[in-house]
Amino acid sequence: MKRIFTFLFVVLFSAGVLAQKNNSTAQRLAWFKNAKLGIFIHWGIYSVDGITASWPMKWKKMSWEDYMKQSTGFTAKNYHPDQWAQLFKEAGARYAVLTTKHHDGFALWPTRYSKLNCVDHSPAKRDLIGPYAEAMRKAGIKVGFYFSLLDWSNKDYHVDFPRPEKTLKKLYPQPAWEKHLNAHQRFLRFMFGQLSELSHRYHPDLFWFDGDWEHPAEWWQAQSLKDSLLTWDKKVVVNGRLRGYGDYQTPEQGIPTTPPKGPWEFCMTINDHWGYVPSDTNYKPAAQIIRTFVKIISEGGNLLLDVGPKPDGTIDSADVRILKTLGAWIRRNKEAVYGSTAGLPPGHFYGPTLLSKDKKTLYLALFGQPKDYIGLAGVRNKILNIRVLGTDKTLKWVRNGGAKWKNIPGLLRIEAPSSKDLDPYVTILAVDLEGPIDIYQ
Repeated sequence: MKRIFTFLFVVLFSAGVLAQKNNSTAQRLAWFKNAKLGIFIHWGIYSVDGITASWPMKWKKMSWEDYMKQSTGFTAKNYHPDQWAQLFKEAGARYAVLTTKHHDGFALWPTRYSKLNCVDHSPAKRDLIGPYAEAMRKAGIKVGFYFSLLDWSNKDYHVDFPRPEKTLKKLYPQPAWEKHLNAHQRFLRFMFGQLSELSHRYHPDLFWFDGDWEHPAEWWQAQSLKDSLLTWDKKVVVNGRLRGYGDYQTPEQGIPTTPPKGPWEFCMTINDHWGYVPSDTNYKPAAQIIRTFVKIISEGGNLLLDVGPKPDGTIDSADVRILKTLGAWIRRNKEAVYGSTAGLPPGHFYGPTLLSKDKKTLYLALFGQPKDYIGLAGVRNKILNIRVLGTDKTLKWVRNGGAKWKNIPGLLRIEAPSSKDLDPYVTILAVDLEGPIDIYQ
């Protein structure tokens, strides 16, 4: 009996701990799941020459020395984060993620662990992270920090391209006692140290990691790192690029044909590059970005849309125009955006759908002008009203078919809106139901 009691105690205790952990995760992610739109900001010395961030060194298309020369042009002289925040707010974003440090190792805050930062190694000569965090919070936008786990300039991190070791020793000063540690141990101390700085100085709402692919979880000490982040701030959210220890998944560039399970976000560039590349004029049309946004939120995800500021801190006019167009669409259709959840399973409607929080309004997304009528299958509820969001137009409907004796609903045939009532990008119909949605499959 004593053994049975001990066993039951262990099982119940473990279940309780798991429940507490799950509740904690759900609480931390509550704001994230309702955010819908975030703005990704890739800003660093790579914007000076307008090249791909960090990778030219890795690809051996550019020497480490030539790449780092860009730092002399990184002025941030027109950096006004309050203007960024107002633009992002106008776009409808609820969070933003700024690159504190990309794979090249150049930090946008005065870290004591490296002189390769904006204060010691560029004409900017000031902290760029603190003002960003303050401006976003003032605008009601959650603060996210991108942080590359790897560092291709740290002498203790192995790379397969040449670097000037003497220069790196000066840029990454270390206390004398660290000579007793091996390179891996020194690098982990450096990585944890920089993350501790960011957490304790600026208190981000979200850490967005990258670069974990180069090593397994044990090498990064991923579990210990996640525990440390939550010790420093029990509310912080962590993206999925931490070798299985993140809170949500974040596919990039290619829209998943099947949405990931659990909380997720899709990150995407506004043209073809993450940072500022003036030669890249292949901007995604506003219609494509808005349709992508609708598809992602209809499947329970967020869109993290990237912009790349110039080296002086200004955002290109093309980026501004697209963000404002997206924001205008969201304002016209905000009822279907904020507070909504993923919509119907496949087979009920030919486009994306969303549901209100109380499940009493179904939102149908039209990507084009429908012919003849709009079909909705498998909804048993009585229909109270059908509205075209952004207008004062209501639509007529009829039911055809079905089998009442088996509670099988007929096809709901909805009147097609006239051309003047269609949105230029995506039209949203609000189908008001009697009671929470009840579907037949």
